[in-house]
Amino acid sequence: MDVGSAIRLCRKRRGVSQTDVATRAECSVSYLSMLENNKRDPTLSMITKIAEALRVPVGVLFVMASEEKELGNIDSRLAGKLQRAVMASLPAANDVEAIHG
Repeated sequence: MDVGSAIRLCRKRRGVSQTDVATRAECSVSYLSMLENNKRDPTLSMITKIAEALRVPVGVLFVMASEEKELGNIDSRLAGKLQRAVMASLPAANDVEAIHG
């Protein structure tokens, strides 16, 4: 599971800085950076805070972080489609601003 890359991908898709996410998630920028670079393993409560800071369901991070072998018996083509669908469902930064004003 690659939670760090999923966090980074969502953050960049949202157009949010590490500083903004760290502030909203109540952690340091250096800790968030270590998470994104897979140098630390976050707790579930921290993943939840980061998901909230990114305004994405925590399940989205887990789907995006999943590797093929972790998805069990799901056909690899279906797994790829699932991950692409999750990404497509995330509004880009300007869409988020329009939604949240």
